[in-house]
Amino acid sequence: MIDLDFLINTSYIIASILFIFGLKMLSSATTARRGNCFSALGMLIAIVATLLYKGMDYEWIIVGFVIGGLIGVVAAVKVKMTSMPEMVALFNGFGGLASLLVAWSQYHSTPHLPLYTIIPLFLTILIGAVTFSGSMFAFGKLGEYLTSRPILFPGQKIINAILPIIIVGLGVVFCIHPEHAYPLFLTLIALSLILGLLVVIPIGGADMPVVISLLNSYSGLAASAAGFVINNNVLIVSGSLVGASGLVLTNIMCKAMNRSLANVFFAGVGATNGKGASHKGEAKTVTPNDAYFLLEAAHSVVFVPGYGMAIAQAQHVVKELADLLQANGTDVTYAIHPVAGRMPGHMNVLLAEAGVPYEQLIEPKDVNPRLSTVDVCVVIGANDVVNPAARDQKDSPIYGMPIINVDEAKTVIVLKRSLAAGFAGVDNPLFFFKNTCMLLGDAKTSVQAMVSEFKE
Repeated sequence: MIDLDFLINTSYIIASILFIFGLKMLSSATTARRGNCFSALGMLIAIVATLLYKGMDYEWIIVGFVIGGLIGVVAAVKVKMTSMPEMVALFNGFGGLASLLVAWSQYHSTPHLPLYTIIPLFLTILIGAVTFSGSMFAFGKLGEYLTSRPILFPGQKIINAILPIIIVGLGVVFCIHPEHAYPLFLTLIALSLILGLLVVIPIGGADMPVVISLLNSYSGLAASAAGFVINNNVLIVSGSLVGASGLVLTNIMCKAMNRSLANVFFAGVGATNGKGASHKGEAKTVTPNDAYFLLEAAHSVVFVPGYGMAIAQAQHVVKELADLLQANGTDVTYAIHPVAGRMPGHMNVLLAEAGVPYEQLIEPKDVNPRLSTVDVCVVIGANDVVNPAARDQKDSPIYGMPIINVDEAKTVIVLKRSLAAGFAGVDNPLFFFKNTCMLLGDAKTSVQAMVSEFKE
């Protein structure tokens, strides 16, 4: 007869191996889809193995499965690609909330917990609550239900420094005397939820990709801590993988902006309008017909996509325009900044959906040295990642952030709805450069008009 515990633990090992291989495959665009399937298979094995434990209340599990499945199906069908950043924020938040509820359930149902369980239980409460409230506020910012500008108030940094100390102090008391400490338990949850809000509200729109990756890491760490609470090996492993990969991604994003994590969380970029030299002259506007003639005569074109492309859902017509340019003998590439859009890899996901070959996607460090030889740069909704103020104006809030030096190209065509500042709230002098042409309006409509010109 098969030992049930042996079967469950063996399944957990297999699931953990699949998670590791799946995560490794996600590092390459050519294997990412397969890696996602490997990870999904691992999670399926882990869930089935967990359901083999004795004493499971399958009625409530089935209810949760049906409700969650329906929500997932509706979200997969209805939610647009432009709303993926908000969805990721929600997933992070609910992941943290799930871990918090696991810890709450364990504390409520078990009268005498040992210290080695109480400590990770406290950490689960802290990290899970911070992740949930922080992610909900990030969701509001990304969906523009709340202002994208940092929310600052006097004494904010002092409060943000003192509150974690208070939480840790109360946590030590809770860990030493967990019995009959239910009011303290609820107080820890409330303070942790407040901390999650306070660490996210001073962060501006331009830094949201970093916040998303960090909150993703937090959700993994909360899950890993919950695994220690309920003594579940696969939860420990999967949570650790998410936590570690999220921290690595956060570090990569910070390096892409040439800023420290502390600067991201405390600088408040975008709290005021962009500073620096005033812009002289007027922006030069063009029509889609004018832009067509510029592109038709170009030997090399670099597309620089940003959130404007995402919000206009213009990725497919951009790919169509690129195909027409290539058929005309033009060399076409896409310059992708790591923090373009509102979540890590946002532009890569959109362009992959449109069928753009991965080989045509180039990082800033590879495209910048040859931009002076490029005939036309087409900036589609990107703002902060092409802003020369980051390179030239020391008093600019984004000074020092590596950008794509599109202003060095012979001609720059900027597709944008208006001359207003971008998501970071920082003005862009690029719009007023002599070699820049502004094609104002909806990006998808503008690109479709240029496609029509080519076809005619």
